[in-house]
Amino acid sequence: MLKSNILRVNKKGELVYLTFPLFEKYGIKHAFTTRYGGVSTGDCASFNTGFDRGDAPENVRENLRRLCAATGIEYEKIIYSKQTHTNNVRIVTPEDIGKGPIKPVDYTDVDGLISNIPKTALLTQYADCVPLMFYDTKNNIIATSHAGWRGTVKEIGRVTVEKMVDAFGSNPSDIIAGIGPSVGNCCYEVDDPVYNAFAEIDYMPLDKIFERKPNGRYMLNLREANRIILIEAGISPENVEVADVCTSCNCEHLHSHRKTAGKRGNLGLIISL
Repeated sequence: MLKSNILRVNKKGELVYLTFPLFEKYGIKHAFTTRYGGVSTGDCASFNTGFDRGDAPENVRENLRRLCAATGIEYEKIIYSKQTHTNNVRIVTPEDIGKGPIKPVDYTDVDGLISNIPKTALLTQYADCVPLMFYDTKNNIIATSHAGWRGTVKEIGRVTVEKMVDAFGSNPSDIIAGIGPSVGNCCYEVDDPVYNAFAEIDYMPLDKIFERKPNGRYMLNLREANRIILIEAGISPENVEVADVCTSCNCEHLHSHRKTAGKRGNLGLIISL
């Protein structure tokens, strides 16, 4: 069984999903999926949230129905992102409700979603990249963002917070954030171009996120990089909960792009008002 000292591991029948105690404290419905409890087969087995992984669409829909039944989230209210490693964040509209499982997603290059619409459920997808989740505890705003190394360099976490401030008057001190399971610094080896890209962020302490290897490459702590970005955006350190789970180390439990050379399904992070 998957283990974590930070996140809660929930099991309902064969379905296993992770939740953040900090978000549970505020009664926010959310989940980070694992590979367990779905109907997908092959590389996507058994729980996959991606319609673009070669999985049968009805398998994905059934997986989502099971997740919603377990968490109390409304299946008909799910809204998908359309991720391409940008820092574009979309404020969803009532017309967006159902895009993904029920009707086509008609936008592209969207790696983050924000909503203040009651009962909407935002879903972003992962297979090593960093999941980011937000809740404005005063204004009742939710958000989720997908942060691979490119999105992290583009500071998608900061962009998400700034959009919440600009669109809804959020105060960063009122926002809680979760940083979910991703490839860890134990498994994430990168090269000079990645190091140099992070060096362009003037406040980023490179010695805190990179460990240089004898071969001249680096091990990158992408979760820590995102934590630093969120704190720089004004979120209090005590309001950022960081997962202690590496997707690559736990590839039997979680989909990992690197570990499987791309033969995998998608994990999903879902959050609902």
